[in-house]
Amino acid sequence: MAITATKPKAAATAFPAAKVEACLRDELVAAASTEAELHGGSWPADVAAKSAVSIHIDSLVVVEIVCAVEAVVGFELHESLVRAGGYWSVNEAIGHLMPRIEREWHKQKRGKS
Repeated sequence: MAITATKPKAAATAFPAAKVEACLRDELVAAASTEAELHGGSWPADVAAKSAVSIHIDSLVVVEIVCAVEAVVGFELHESLVRAGGYWSVNEAIGHLMPRIEREWHKQKRGKS
């Protein structure tokens, strides 16, 4: 009796949450920094404080930022992930976007099974 080797099923690829969040945070902080400079507001030195400060980040700017995340996830993200009207802090944007991007990730991975 011949024994045949079977290929193990590919392990499901985990959502790269840390990479997605780092990309979002870097881009959002840069956008918020630009906004603070334009309006002459004071701007904290460390990233945690920058992420929490109340500053408006326009939804169109965030749509562009979401495009940067596409390189991390490997597929196109729809602009409807972004809340119309934008966000009032980096943390608010990340809190809103991360679960939506992760949901899209799982939809994409399920579709490729």
